[in-house]
Amino acid sequence: MSESTRPAIPLSADEVAHLRSEFPLLARTGRAGSPITYLDASATSQKPRVVIDAEADFYARSNGAVNRGTHVLADEASAIYEDARAAVAGFVGADPDEIAWTKNATEAFNVVAYSLLDATLAKHGAYQLGEGARIVVTRAEHHANLVPWQRLAARVGAEFAWLDLTPDGRIDLDTLDVITPNTAVVAFTHLSNVTGAFSPVTEIVAAARNVGALVVLDTCQSAAHVPLDLHALDVDVAALSAHKMCGPTGIGALYVRREVAEALPPALVGGSMVADVAMETTTYQDPPLKFEAGTQPVAQIAGWKAAVEFLSGIGMERVAAHERHITEALIDAISAIDGVRLLGPAHTRDRVAVAAFTLGDVHPHDIGQVLDATDVAIRVGHHCAIPLHRFFGVRASARASASLTTTVDEIDRLARGLEQVRQFFIR
Repeated sequence: MSESTRPAIPLSADEVAHLRSEFPLLARTGRAGSPITYLDASATSQKPRVVIDAEADFYARSNGAVNRGTHVLADEASAIYEDARAAVAGFVGADPDEIAWTKNATEAFNVVAYSLLDATLAKHGAYQLGEGARIVVTRAEHHANLVPWQRLAARVGAEFAWLDLTPDGRIDLDTLDVITPNTAVVAFTHLSNVTGAFSPVTEIVAAARNVGALVVLDTCQSAAHVPLDLHALDVDVAALSAHKMCGPTGIGALYVRREVAEALPPALVGGSMVADVAMETTTYQDPPLKFEAGTQPVAQIAGWKAAVEFLSGIGMERVAAHERHITEALIDAISAIDGVRLLGPAHTRDRVAVAAFTLGDVHPHDIGQVLDATDVAIRVGHHCAIPLHRFFGVRASARASASLTTTVDEIDRLARGLEQVRQFFIR
């Protein structure tokens, strides 16, 4: 076996312990006085010290307006801004000029949707949605990658359709026929934030390419768990969210393949993104700057650069190997609790340690509160995926989601807490 194909070595217990020491919040105690077992990484990840320091250091040493001055602070801020762009691009297998900053992934999806709306209303360019166009999503989507497309379809009179699911919540490839010859956009998640299951990217992209549709991928969950190569995945557009991958809140990114970025009109206009302005007309900067209107959150961008360098230093292959071990422990532990129903695949193939579940008729909020009383933190609610919950016949669920710092001992604490929930509410 060659070096390049040798399986990654999972993180050792000592390495995980060292990593945990890099995250100040993991030393916090909860309501019961013990260290918090944080199993809510899919909602937001915790931040290592280097990320916290990078954000603070920018304000303390290099705070200046990007691309708006010639003094030393402006020069340093501009360099940090572009160095971070290159770092994030390299982390996800993109070129720097294909990465535009947004305030979060939701904004990234909306930017593309509004760009397509503008192109359609102006009846200009390769990406206008013509009469009879169709937009396709999946039932597994986070609302951020569903509602903008639903709204765009309503605005332009396009058909709106979706790939459906198998009984265990995976994308049902038998429904690929909804990608019809008139399909203009296919938007789907790389990894479900409810079922923890990966989507069949190759098959969906092939079906979209066969009809010439624009391919949009939600990588908010996957970027934190596995290595990404957007060029290899052959998608046109993707959205990233820093706060789910050890980075700060308030900063996301929009990946747009170069040829697509050149053809799309900007969605937001104003300062920073113009090449020239006259009273009669305006011309725009080349991508990615034409998608970056206004002042950007440069300190958070600096923090994101520190986050991707931190993750790269570990190696995403090793992160993924560690999480495969944690996934098995999580699924086994939850499934062993009498009365638990797992919303998603009950095995570890093509999935990560994201487990949404119900426990008898116990309300998810009650589950969360009892666990919180034992210093175990999980997510409760619909996880911004109501159609997916409706598919399973429930309105809400409890969700435990792991990360590179999760240990088997923490999974055991979750199991003990769930047993307390069962004993208290189900007699």
